[in-house]
Amino acid sequence: MKIVCSQIDLKNSLSLVSRAVPSRPTHPILGNVLLVAEKGKNQVTLTGFDLTLGMRSSFTAEVEERGTITLPAKLLNDIIGHLPEGEVSFSFDEEELDDNPMVAINSLSGKFQLRGVRGDEYPELPTIDTDDKFLLPVTALKEGLKGALFSASSDETKQVLTGLHLTREVDGLEFAATDGHRLAVAKISEETETDNSSNFALTIPSRALRELEKMMANSSADDFVSLYVDEGQIVFELDNQSLTSRRLDGAYPNYNQLIPKTFERFMVVDRKMLINSLERVSVFADGKNNMVKFNLIANTNELILSVEARELGNAKEAVNVEITGDDFQIGFNIKYLMDGLKAINSDNIKFSLNGATQPVIINPLSGVDMTYLIMPVQIKE
Repeated sequence: MKIVCSQIDLKNSLSLVSRAVPSRPTHPILGNVLLVAEKGKNQVTLTGFDLTLGMRSSFTAEVEERGTITLPAKLLNDIIGHLPEGEVSFSFDEEELDDNPMVAINSLSGKFQLRGVRGDEYPELPTIDTDDKFLLPVTALKEGLKGALFSASSDETKQVLTGLHLTREVDGLEFAATDGHRLAVAKISEETETDNSSNFALTIPSRALRELEKMMANSSADDFVSLYVDEGQIVFELDNQSLTSRRLDGAYPNYNQLIPKTFERFMVVDRKMLINSLERVSVFADGKNNMVKFNLIANTNELILSVEARELGNAKEAVNVEITGDDFQIGFNIKYLMDGLKAINSDNIKFSLNGATQPVIINPLSGVDMTYLIMPVQIKE
């Protein structure tokens, strides 16, 4: 193999695929990235794979001699990340391939040698044998993932809840995630025409979708992600990058049944003002007491926030709001509440409430159609 490529292109592709390389690989070669150089295409492809999540990225290079090799991901990242911008070359002698050759890496600043391992020992990424694909707008995916992904569970004993449930219907995409204490649903309208044959419903691991967010970070608003699906796998493709992941098995909860339809009282508040107040009073929140009390005072249209830490002190702050209904007191987990507020883009938000132990719904008054359900924390007198 002998190639010459741009340090920037190599660094960007390497940083992407390395996120699929496990920190504690079950087999040593999984700690490597696979590098494939194709002379006919003048293209280099990098792959990282942990047997569950796979990421692949390609870029243009001058390929003088084709070849395949795997290299230690962390060490290669450290080397390439510290090189100056400019040309970087990789080379090794094919005759040494059986003996795990030393790969020479040359740049403007110096020379390195890195021990490689044969590429045919690297596991194949799962493939989906179909040309059928769903085209998903990058803008819709970004908005939907921001509005729901944070609510997915981290409890591996409830596998299906560790993912996000993505549904496509005629009018657009619906993103839903819950961990049993909260539920976030974001509905994004699509301008593209679809028919029933292009609808789907699947649950995707959160980790894969967080990597998809990073993959889309520099995409333009007009770009589309191609989604390929079969019974066990999904593949996302964007430009010269792809992400492969397993689907999560099991029926996702019927979350629409959890959302109350009628309410006894409502509160409208400036979102940023509420976040700022919560951040100030939460200095007294700790692992033992992560609760904030909401006191709704109807006749003065005030919300009194309070946090109490018995051995440290307490904090109280008033926020101007619009209240419909009677005075009311309720408690929330501060982290869960803040997660939802930060995922919303609207200037003003509405709280819809019933009893002190019943689910509360938070909706933006503009922007993305989002519903955030949060279970209250019982206040102990």
